[in-house]
Amino acid sequence: MGDGFLRLGADKGKRAIKRLAGFLAGETPQKRYQRWYDRHRASKEDLEAQRAASLSPAPKISILVPVYDTPVQLLREMIDSVIAQSYPNWELCVGDGSPENKELEAVLSAYHSRDPRIRYRVLEKNGGISGNTNEALALASGEFVGLLDHDDLLAPDALYHVARMLRDPRTDVVYTDEDKIYGRRRRHREPYFKPDFSIDLLRSQNYIAHFFVARRSIVEQVGGFRSAYDGSQDYDLILRCVEKARGIVHVPRILYHWRMTAVSTAQDPASKMYCYEAGRRAIQDHLDRVGVKGNVEHAGIWGAYHVVYDTAPHPLVSIIIPNRDGGETLNACVRSVVEKSTYRNFEFVVVDRESGRKENADRYKDLRRETDRVKVVYMEGDPGVSAMINFGVERAEGEYLLLLRGDMELLLADSISDMLGVCMRKETGAAGAGILSAEGTVAHAGMVIGPGGQTGRVFSGIGADDYGYMARARISCDYSAVSGACLMTKRSVFEEAGGFSEAFSDGRNSVDYCMKVRETGLLVVYDAFARWRSRGNGDVWNDQKDPGQEADRFCEKWKKTLEEGDPYFNKNLRDGFASFADNRKIGCTLGQNIV
Repeated sequence: MGDGFLRLGADKGKRAIKRLAGFLAGETPQKRYQRWYDRHRASKEDLEAQRAASLSPAPKISILVPVYDTPVQLLREMIDSVIAQSYPNWELCVGDGSPENKELEAVLSAYHSRDPRIRYRVLEKNGGISGNTNEALALASGEFVGLLDHDDLLAPDALYHVARMLRDPRTDVVYTDEDKIYGRRRRHREPYFKPDFSIDLLRSQNYIAHFFVARRSIVEQVGGFRSAYDGSQDYDLILRCVEKARGIVHVPRILYHWRMTAVSTAQDPASKMYCYEAGRRAIQDHLDRVGVKGNVEHAGIWGAYHVVYDTAPHPLVSIIIPNRDGGETLNACVRSVVEKSTYRNFEFVVVDRESGRKENADRYKDLRRETDRVKVVYMEGDPGVSAMINFGVERAEGEYLLLLRGDMELLLADSISDMLGVCMRKETGAAGAGILSAEGTVAHAGMVIGPGGQTGRVFSGIGADDYGYMARARISCDYSAVSGACLMTKRSVFEEAGGFSEAFSDGRNSVDYCMKVRETGLLVVYDAFARWRSRGNGDVWNDQKDPGQEADRFCEKWKKTLEEGDPYFNKNLRDGFASFADNRKIGCTLGQNIV
């Protein structure tokens, strides 16, 4: 790869020494995160400035809380966290489904007497999470509603930062980052630093979760909460709301604290298995509503899902392989697809140099003996990989293109079918696979971009079966770029984008292509359920002639995008946040893995 492309895995020895030093000093991920949180939480001065600020407009936010026999102390703490807000234009709407719990009612009554913004309704009987929340919704008078669990907490500046985003009339949904709290001392752990809106991640897990705020008219339009989805009722509502929302805004700050208890999914995911089935059905209903054909499966991870998109009418996929002295790896690549792939409507277009025609003739004869789907085309001179890809596409017949490096081996039989299903969606421009190294570690699981044209391989170096940060190595999601070593795209998108730019060499060319795709408003999707292995060292060949000038050209071309930052990589990670996710890798910063 070029000089501007930093392999995420450098300086592992230095990081190991730091981890060892931390261990010897009694350091833990929880303690490191707690210190980070204490440094970044709103200070007293920040809160005073927020209280003195006059937001205009100042939308009213109704916070909905379903209650059922909540421990009084936890209820008080939840309410107190709302009262402590630096933004004043709120109301707390409580639907109490425990009519026989007079102690709970007395607490709610006392709070209401002290602050009329706290409103509650004691129901005749428990209506479940959805029923009780709908009663709270009926009390709401705010333009927006936010969802708060009965034993969780809001950071004191939560509503202030949300309200700032809601001043834009096009914003219909806002969500924030979150963490978990445990114990009487409310120690903080497991931060979830989220990306900006990612429909593929949302179809893989309820990453939006807390704190979620939506325009009340939309919540009412979609019918509020549905009891059939209790356990994943928020997930179901979020999916229905984002379908209607114009603007969806992410606030990259820890503003919601999810309490860990012995029976909560925060502490023990297996405690509520019914939640995950309700979540699966919620995604399936979402697909049906938006007219996308596919089936939702459990991904084998708590609360994670795999959407298998329909591939009818099963179009031809042209597999473009630029080859330069590929040797036996090329034959093994083709053989793995021919023998393993469940998707059968494909052709191979192998692009070689004219100078190698005689040298490689026997190799191509061997390929043709294995399959009659191989077409070999030749280019004159000493072309770069971008030129070879473009040349191969011109001579391919498929409606969909799978750009494949010649040292790749198909591992999962459904990989081509899965990538095709993702790519056939109208909002998708390109899809990339999960790629393992020859050693069996993750080589590619999505890519992020940063200042100076740097590019990071997310989760590079973790084990093949490791989840990664918040399981994102094992579920599909949107990224700014994916590896060109195994990239599928529509022919129409490829042609509209002008193909691969020959101004950029191997590595940067695929990032440039993905950014061109995103510039048209289409998505670049990492497909975690398409898995391949590289038999080589990670590169086809280095065809850079002027790495420094190439990096400058790239930065100049994408200056505005690079300055804005990567929407799929939370700024708290981008700015050098270290991992506090126990022994799971959090992803990457530009230039290094974080462990």
